[in-house]
Amino acid sequence: MTEPSNHPNDTEQRLTDLEIKVSYADDLLDTLNQLVARQQEQIDLLLREVSRQRQRGSDDGVSAAPRDPRDELPPHY
Repeated sequence: MTEPSNHPNDTEQRLTDLEIKVSYADDLLDTLNQLVARQQEQIDLLLREVSRQRQRGSDDGVSAAPRDPRDELPPHY
């Protein structure tokens, strides 16, 4: 079995490689955080829109019971 060499140059190269990997990981983390923040904004917007649609449906005076699409005639009749 060979033992890993502990030359200063090897250690320096390993540290440099680790710093590069950490830099890429940090950049990826920032990118993913921005993506999650944008998705949360979209989710919040969609939740508000669903709430508005529900209110609009109840304001129309129509019963809150779900309608069966089979009870409605297609537009060409």
